[in-house]
Amino acid sequence: MASIRELAPAKINLTLNIAGRRADGLHLIESLVAFADVGDAVTLEVGSARRVDVTGPMAGAIAGPNILSRTLALLEEHAPDLKTGPVRLEKHLPVAAGVGGGSADAGALLRAVRRANASASASVDWHGLARALGADVPVCLEARPLWMTGIGESLVEIERGLARLDAVLVNPMASVPVDKTARVFRALGAAPASERYRAPAAPSVADRGALLAFMRAQGNALTDAAQTIVPEIGAVLSALRALPEIDYAALSGAGPTCFGIFPTREAAEAAQMRLAAAHPAWWIVAATIG
Repeated sequence: MASIRELAPAKINLTLNIAGRRADGLHLIESLVAFADVGDAVTLEVGSARRVDVTGPMAGAIAGPNILSRTLALLEEHAPDLKTGPVRLEKHLPVAAGVGGGSADAGALLRAVRRANASASASVDWHGLARALGADVPVCLEARPLWMTGIGESLVEIERGLARLDAVLVNPMASVPVDKTARVFRALGAAPASERYRAPAAPSVADRGALLAFMRAQGNALTDAAQTIVPEIGAVLSALRALPEIDYAALSGAGPTCFGIFPTREAAEAAQMRLAAAHPAWWIVAATIG
C-alpha cells in the first residue's frame, strides 16, 4: 500500500482588495497570494477504506464535518475510478484563522490523489473539483505564489516570480464565530461591482523592495471589518509593529492571523521569541513566505 504525504502550507494573502459585491452576493477580490513553509500534513494511504483520521495540536479545534471527508465524497461522486484510501491529517494550523487551513488540507489531498493516479490524472478536472470545495481551494491546490482575482477562480502566474520573505505568523487564539468570514464581509459593506470591472494585471514583484512597496500600497481591505468581529486583531498588529526591525505587518485574509515581515530569518526568529515571551497564549511561528 503506497503512502503519499503532502504539506498543506499556510496561505498568506500578502494583499487583499475587494473590487465589489456581485449580484449573487459573492465578492470580487484582487489578492497576491503566497504560501509559507509551515502548515498541516496530509497523508494518503492508497487502499480501499476511505476515512479521515485527525491528529496534531489543533485537531480538537475542528468543528463539524472535515473538508477532507467532503473531498473524498466529491472524488467518489465525480471520479469514482481514482485510487484513494484512508487519509491522516496532522493539524498544526489554527482553525478559521485566515491562512486557508481547511482549503490547504483539501488542496493537499487533491495533489496526493493526483500523484496516486498519475496515469489517469490528465482526464480529471482538478480545478473544477477544487472550486466545488471552496473559493480558496483552487489556489491552495497550486500552493505557489499567484495573483488571485474574480471569486478566487482566476489564477495568474507572477511574472519573474516572487521575492522570498522572512516572516512571523501570529494568531491571538481568540474565540472566532463559525461564520466569521461571512460576518467580516457583511461588516465591510462592499458596494455592488461595476459591470465594467476588469481585474488588474498581476504585479511584477520579484524584487523584495518592489514587493514590499506593493504590499504597503495595497494592504488588506478587510482589516477594519475583521477587527469589529475579532477585536484581538488590533492587539496583534500593534505588537508586531512595535518590534525592532519590522518591515511590514498586516492581516491575512479575514484573519485573525496576522503576519510581520523582517529583513532576515534571524530577525524573524528573534521576533518570534520576543512575542512568545510576552504573549504565551498566542500561536506564533517564524516562517519563510514565497
